[in-house]
This record gives sequence, structure tokens and C-alpha cells, in this order.
Amino acid sequence: MTVTTIESEVRSYSRNWPVVFEQARGSRMTSRDGRVYLDFFAGASALNYGHNPPVLKRALIDYLERDGVTHSLDMLTGAKEKFLAEFSARLLVPRGLEYRVQFPGPTGTNSVEAALKLARKVTGRETVVAFTGAFHGMSLGSLAVTGNAAKRAGAGLPLGHTWRLPYDGFGDGQVSGLKLLDSMVEDSSSGMDLPAAVIVETVQGEGGVNPAGHTWLADLAELCRRRGILLIVDDIQMACGRTGPFFSFEAAGITPDIVCLSKSLSGYGLPLALTLFRPELDVWEPGEHNGTFRGNNPAFVTATAALREYWSDDLLAKQTEQRGLIVRERLTALARRHPVRVAQVRGRGLVWGLAFREPEAARRTADAAFARGLLVETSGSRDEVVKLLPPLTSTDDELAEGLDLLDEAVAVSG
Repeated sequence: MTVTTIESEVRSYSRNWPVVFEQARGSRMTSRDGRVYLDFFAGASALNYGHNPPVLKRALIDYLERDGVTHSLDMLTGAKEKFLAEFSARLLVPRGLEYRVQFPGPTGTNSVEAALKLARKVTGRETVVAFTGAFHGMSLGSLAVTGNAAKRAGAGLPLGHTWRLPYDGFGDGQVSGLKLLDSMVEDSSSGMDLPAAVIVETVQGEGGVNPAGHTWLADLAELCRRRGILLIVDDIQMACGRTGPFFSFEAAGITPDIVCLSKSLSGYGLPLALTLFRPELDVWEPGEHNGTFRGNNPAFVTATAALREYWSDDLLAKQTEQRGLIVRERLTALARRHPVRVAQVRGRGLVWGLAFREPEAARRTADAAFARGLLVETSGSRDEVVKLLPPLTSTDDELAEGLDLLDEAVAVSG
């Protein structure tokens, strides 16, 4: 019996990268046959600090060797206390963010479900506004606010209580979703009830690396405040420094009512998610929203180590922003050399998308990159975008190597 005969047909990444990976360190993964791959996928941004970062690994091993608590639901543990203290001291207090912290369960979709549930509980309203191109998870509530038709189809039942708006730049920027929302809420004959919340990604990752403008985000925040609508920022893939600052919404100068975090929060690929919200929104009754694996103490340990190692100053954030400019320059030059196939370069920090005019070209490019030892995935409504998510800790040489390999892959995939 082989893996492919026992594992479900739902598997995806193993189809695109049909090798068995055995080891990983930093920005590289090694397959069973000894081939080394440069990883510009980084666990879909769950490995922002690379594979097995030594400081985090040491903290985890030490904790396990002294028989530290591994599972605790929402009981008090020393690991949890240390994490919350570091999270507050290094992230919340310096930014003037007075959020309550909820552990909703181990994954990003758990965080989104908690955010939607809380917004509806607080406001007593049902509708949530979401955007074209959005991706918020694969559970039913998260799918309801997700845009992709193929993913939504997997629900097997109607997904309601959502009103969809054009994201920034949708339809070549000819339609203003914010003006539409404001007008619909203003007009009592529009047929639209006042929403409970708006949920938004500052950069749509799975949607094809679509960055919202800072002004657009600020206008959205102002509209929500003025109309009494809660603003939820899904920062699951773009937080933890992916765009530069720890929170991706910082550059827009906004303070969301609710924030969803997961992915690289543990810093080690261990499941951990948070839902943050303003103190006055903390209307939960004890146990009203829970989950067996919301107390993943090994993840608390590595998350604490990550905060101390990478967020004691702004060096990583500045480095990511500077490298983002270099990546933009390289990809723009690549696109100019292939104008017939490459339509656009999009991104911010160290998340970038190379949008192709035809989806098949994106797939061929990703396959050609894999053949050359580079891991990249595709995204977008038609999988027409080659998406780059290198670890933030990649060296300058590794970034240059990966971009060179991508350049080769584009050249041969025509």
C-alpha cells in the first residue's frame, strides 16, 4: 500500500510536488533522494522565520524535556502566562492596542469563526460584508465570507448572511465598493439591513496577492466607525511581519475592532490562533465559544521565543520592507521581458504575485520552478498567479537565487 492509495483524493500540494520531504532548515527543504529545494512557499506563510529556527527549536526541546504541560484547554499554565505577557509587552502596548485575547482553537478558520460569531452576538445583527477575492477559511462560516466559487462549492449547502462588495481595484477600479456600501446603508429602501461587521484582508493572498491601498483601508475603517459596523481584519496570512510591520494594518493607520491571527504566530509551524478584540466587545459567557485544542502549550513556548527573537526591535520589519523593494524591482524587470504572458506584478513586503494572462502559464511556471529546485504555489480566482512567500529570514543570496530560478522558469514555460 502506498501513500497515494490510502490518502484522500483531496490532497493537493503533494500532487504539485511529488517528492517525499525528510528534512528542513531555514529556507530549504530536503527530499528523501537528497535533493535540496529552496522554499518560497514557507508553509503558506506559517513559517515566516523559516524551518526549525534554532532559538525556537531549543526553547521547545527544553520545555518538552522538563515535562512541560502540552495540552491544557484554557487552564492557566506557565507557558500561557509567558506568552500573553510577551504578546502584550512587545506587540500591544507599544502600538497602543488595548485588545482582549481569545484562544479560539488552533487554526485560522477557528479565529474567523469566533470573530464572526462575536460580531453577531455583540450587535444582534446577522449580515457580514465580505469582499470579492476574499479567502477566510474552509469551515462553513469562513466559507460564507470567502469569494472563490470552487471553495464555496465544497460546502454542499447554501452559504448565506453575507453581502459581497468589490475589493479595492476590482473591475479595474471602476466600481467603488465603499461608496456602494455607504449608499446602501444610508438608503432605507435599499433592502440591505445594517451589517454586523465587515471582514477584510489588507492583502488578499489566496485571492491572487491583491494589496488594498492604505487610503482605501483607512476609508473603510472610517465608514465602519461612522455607521456603527464592526471592522474585522483577517490578518492570518499577512501578519507576523509578512508585509513588514507585525500587523499588516499598521501601515494604513487603522485600529480594527477585531483581528484574526494564526499561521506564523507560533513561529514554528505549530497550530496556534488568536482572536483579538476591543475590551467592550468581550461579551462572551464562560465556555460559550471553546475548543479542545485551544491550549497548545508547545506553540505558546515557540511563540514566546519568536516574539523575543524577532520582535524586540524593528530590524526585521525594516529588512522585510527593504527586501520588498528589491523583489518588486526584479519581478517588474521580469514582467517587462515577458509582456505577452505576464500581466502584472503585485505585492508588499515579502508577499508577491506574478499574474499571468493565462492560468496555464502560471501552472507551467510553478512546475518549471519545482524542476529547478524552487517551491512556489499558485493562487487567484483561476490560479493565474505565481505566489512568492519566502521566509522573512532568507538571506540576500537566497532571495537572489530564488528570483533567478523563477526567471529561468518563466523563460522556459512559454
